[in-house]
Amino acid sequence: MKIAVGQGSCGTAAGAGKVYNLLEKAIEENKLNTELTITGCIGMCFLEPIVDIYLDDGSLKRLVKVSEKDIPAIAEFTKTNDFDIIAGLEVTDEDNSFLTQQTRIALRHCGLINPEIIEDYMADKGYNAFKKSLTMTPEAVIDEIKISGLAGRGGAGFPTWFKWDAARKSPGEVKYLICNADEGDPGAFMDRAIIESDPHNLIEGMLIAAYAIGAKNVVVYVRAEYPLAIARLQKAIEQAKVAGFVGENILGTNFNCDFTIKAGAGAFVCGEETALIESLEGHRGMPRLKPPFPAQSGFWLKPSNINNVETFANVPWIMLNGGPAFAAMGTEDSKGTKVFALTGKIKRGGLVEIPMGKTLNDVIFKIGGGIRDGGKFKGVQMGGPSGGCIPAELGDTIIDYKKLNETGAIMGSGGMVVMDENTCMVSMAKFFLDFTAKESCGKCIHCRIGTKRLLEILERICIGQGRQGDIELMEDLCNEIKSGSLCGLGQTAPNPVLSTIRYFRNEYEAHINDHKCPACECTELLTFKIDAEKCTGCTLCKRKCPVDAITGDVRKPHTIDFEKCIQCGKCKEVCRFDAVLVS
Repeated sequence: MKIAVGQGSCGTAAGAGKVYNLLEKAIEENKLNTELTITGCIGMCFLEPIVDIYLDDGSLKRLVKVSEKDIPAIAEFTKTNDFDIIAGLEVTDEDNSFLTQQTRIALRHCGLINPEIIEDYMADKGYNAFKKSLTMTPEAVIDEIKISGLAGRGGAGFPTWFKWDAARKSPGEVKYLICNADEGDPGAFMDRAIIESDPHNLIEGMLIAAYAIGAKNVVVYVRAEYPLAIARLQKAIEQAKVAGFVGENILGTNFNCDFTIKAGAGAFVCGEETALIESLEGHRGMPRLKPPFPAQSGFWLKPSNINNVETFANVPWIMLNGGPAFAAMGTEDSKGTKVFALTGKIKRGGLVEIPMGKTLNDVIFKIGGGIRDGGKFKGVQMGGPSGGCIPAELGDTIIDYKKLNETGAIMGSGGMVVMDENTCMVSMAKFFLDFTAKESCGKCIHCRIGTKRLLEILERICIGQGRQGDIELMEDLCNEIKSGSLCGLGQTAPNPVLSTIRYFRNEYEAHINDHKCPACECTELLTFKIDAEKCTGCTLCKRKCPVDAITGDVRKPHTIDFEKCIQCGKCKEVCRFDAVLVS
């Protein structure tokens, strides 16, 4: 029997470390014939901590939301094999459908192997794709990627083979392969999970790419906020070197390749490849003018190729199974699968990998289980700060690059933030503009000044100081920022504003014309009132009001002084009788 405790960042944050330590102690004290190991994130973040028990017959018992009090029951089960002991901890069929409806390629090992043991990875054909690639010409490897239709998963969706081919054909002995693991989008954690859970898959994908373009040096740019990912990747590189996959004369060939990890400062703009290169060279992360493109003049002015983590994670599977097998999944314009970080007002949040061609509703309702707390689906933000808000009525939109672009959103790196009827779309646009305005590197005026002015208008609107003509002014400003900005950050920063105006214009009008927030989220626009029929006069709201705006005697209905009220919402929060009304 083997017990595996999920120890990705999500599991660790939920208490998986303590669960592991207590299980280790219980196994030792009870002298149990049980192997205890760790694994990464299976993607079911909403059920952490997760403990997988592999029985001697090969079957699996997945226990979820495991806590300290459950350890004795698990230890007893390992001795007796009495399934009734752990029945209450097992994942339900409904929650398990989160996984069963996915098609996993980039995430195929995540949560199933120990990320710190190279033998676990190699047991499932690990590094076989790299060995196969070394028997092919670099041009043949690139052709296989071309047949697969793999496009960059970092957001732009640019054909991977084209970038590899351009770097391959660039003259020069010194070339660099760079992995963008910066992942600066709020709510995105796909790259982190892949590195933490399956670092050897990433290494193998990068080795194949390095061989294809003729690079002897691989640099992985990881955001410094991912300490666990960095530690596991470093350990995996050392293991791969000992096994002969990294270093000089790899596997008896004349191919040499070394790896370096760079911990980045976490600037969003460094997701843009030339800004990332500037940061790698020790400069402030600011985009370069193009051309020349990195394939001609990149890191240290040498030919360079940059792809993100998920792109590389697909490469070993493609080389093992063939380009046509990958191209058979997806749509005409978008091949293969895509990983999403499903977050927000969703019942089952976590990592989702699906074939291109599924709909937004498929992900949100069939996999994610719909809106939590019985809420109503209002929209979904796709593509992070650079993306757009897609309304519920477009929930049947096909997930591929072209169809999502038509809605005003983008695929992006894979952020998918679900919103319910209590989400203010004006406030949502303000949130993302606040992020992009702060993350602007300041190199070009349109982005540096334009995003700031756009944010100021949104801030005015959200506190009831919107003016007639503000909507049209923002539309004009958005178009100027998009057309005049130097890099993708500025060119896409207006997307959240334009898409919310396009689909939720009525909310902007309500904020400006009526000084009301239909979602009751913008506190400065809210009016608090006590329902005299429901109020029991318990005085709790009166005692908790920070500005003494509530008056009333014991056991008699209370009232709120609108002039004193600061809309803090404390009265509604503490009322046990639903007597506080908000409008």
